[in-house]
Amino acid sequence: MDVEKITITDILGEKTMEDALTHTKPVEWAATVRGKLTKDVVEEISKLKGEPEWMRQLRVRNLELFNKLPMPNWVAAVNEIDLEELINYAKPSTHQANDWDQLPSDIKSYYESIGLPELEAKALSGLGAQLDSEIIYLNVKKQLNEKGVILMSMEEAVQKYPDMVRQYFMKIFPPEHKFAALHGALWSGGVFVYVPPGVKIEAPLEAFFLISNALEGQFEHTLLVADKNSYIHFIEGCSAPRFSKTSFHDGMVELYAHEGAHIKFTTVQNWSKNVINFNNKRAIGEAHSFIEWVEASIGSRASYVYPSTVLKGEGASTSIVGITMANGNHWKENGAKVYHDAPNTSSKIVNKSISANGGSVVYRGLVFVRKGAKGAKSHVVCDSLVLDSSSKAYTIPHDQVFEEEATVTHEATTGRISEDKLYYLRSRGFTEDEAKSLVVLGFIQDVTEGLPFEYAMTLNKVISMEFSKYGKLA
Repeated sequence: MDVEKITITDILGEKTMEDALTHTKPVEWAATVRGKLTKDVVEEISKLKGEPEWMRQLRVRNLELFNKLPMPNWVAAVNEIDLEELINYAKPSTHQANDWDQLPSDIKSYYESIGLPELEAKALSGLGAQLDSEIIYLNVKKQLNEKGVILMSMEEAVQKYPDMVRQYFMKIFPPEHKFAALHGALWSGGVFVYVPPGVKIEAPLEAFFLISNALEGQFEHTLLVADKNSYIHFIEGCSAPRFSKTSFHDGMVELYAHEGAHIKFTTVQNWSKNVINFNNKRAIGEAHSFIEWVEASIGSRASYVYPSTVLKGEGASTSIVGITMANGNHWKENGAKVYHDAPNTSSKIVNKSISANGGSVVYRGLVFVRKGAKGAKSHVVCDSLVLDSSSKAYTIPHDQVFEEEATVTHEATTGRISEDKLYYLRSRGFTEDEAKSLVVLGFIQDVTEGLPFEYAMTLNKVISMEFSKYGKLA
């Protein structure tokens, strides 16, 4: 099938996203950096980007930390990655465009095959698309410019807004473990967003990240700052073709919500089964701010994602919702961390996990309540659906409460798929595979209802595909 004629209906109705992307042509690169992680390698990336001295020094310091910090004892598959074998920087041989027709046809076909241009036209107010290590498409609609919203590549922001970038860059999520430090040394791509005081953006913005080759590392950095009493919904999409060898994703997202601001950050992650996904995500909320995380982790061979929020100001609140799926011999962790550092702060964590065909899902969470955070409230709900006897679900909560006048609760349920429900659905004419898919969709319905319509439909289709072959996969 000619990939330029593939529609989103073809993809979602007949094949997986990674199958569709596999039919595209290999990407040509203008520059690559690989090999042993030395100071010379890091400085070469900085030189290729024309970075200021302060960013070069930041990279070097993070490399030094990476070499000193121990391997985290809570990761497994990451140990299989040979960082010296990876391509740690890959620049596509194209310039950044603001119109799809400005891109080379072979690169454009990647995004057409997953329906991104159509989605942009229907639902988004701004879009950045990254291929490998660089943003190659960025379009900001007129209404954003009129409101003073800044949306640009992270590299451009380093040059145009150095003071603002330095104020937040890796200050929200410092290099506190080995892979955060690795990210700081090798970061490339991602977007910078600033929302002025009082500005409310109704239509979402999006950044979409693609890895095009095996043995590649992607280290994009997204920094979003919402000024006082502003609102933004930002969507992050991720995908990759099937590879013969493993690639590695080690991105970072930093959010800062000033007083009264509201940030919603949604991720629909559908990496191929040959990607190991490690992501660093943290937000800081000032007084009376509200930060929402929605994390849908569907693809990848192994995934470690823990969205976290620091409730810095009085009355700040956060909601962290996660959907985790492990279909087949995969290990998926999708946890959440909340730090209550001020009085009258509140948090709600909801995690939905599904495991099938020998998959393992893990909720690993932390609720920290500092002494003096009077009136802090936190509620955690973890629900796991296990579809067969060979699959597993784990819940690993960790509560540290140092304030007596605080309320922290946790509830967790793990259940097998109901044979009564399956029998009823089969009696209504559904096949067994269709019935199981419907049960899974019903299990996560309260989460998908909060997504924009186009994304809820896409996520439902992807989930349906993931489990429509249940019982037929090895």
